[in-house]
Amino acid sequence: METFVNKVAESGIITINLENYLSKEDFMLFDIQQYLFMGLILKEKDYREALKQQDWTAYSNKVVCITCSADAIIPQWAYMLAATYLQPIAKDIRFGNIDVVKNTYLREAIAALNVTEYADKRIVIKGCGDVQLPDDAYIAITNKLIPIAKSIMYGEPCSTVPIFKKKLQ
Repeated sequence: METFVNKVAESGIITINLENYLSKEDFMLFDIQQYLFMGLILKEKDYREALKQQDWTAYSNKVVCITCSADAIIPQWAYMLAATYLQPIAKDIRFGNIDVVKNTYLREAIAALNVTEYADKRIVIKGCGDVQLPDDAYIAITNKLIPIAKSIMYGEPCSTVPIFKKKLQ
């Protein structure tokens, strides 16, 4: 009787799935566009009054993404003023739309990754997952691993694209 050997399991290849580093936080958008006069101009007095009247409870314990989706010139103080109302209740406050902020969280998680366990290992960065990940996340993990990994591949352990192989000393 012939015994089947799982060569992938025995190869010592470590798979990193970047989806595991996606933030589980609740993200919410705060769009200054809703406060623009005629969709173009931010009037300071009206904006200040509107912020005072705003019900901020919806932003409680959320990662709030402050942006302006209109094609208008927004003074920097307008974002700062919104942040003063959000700071006591929001979990975090960032500039940008939700996708931009989620991508920033992912890059920060990659930057914080302790890669010592990957020293001189063969690494596969999982591709073709359930979630479309930003290209820069793949660049970030590659840059993080190059100094320590034996090799880096992309795809699945059974079908990979070679990315990097450490030169022999």
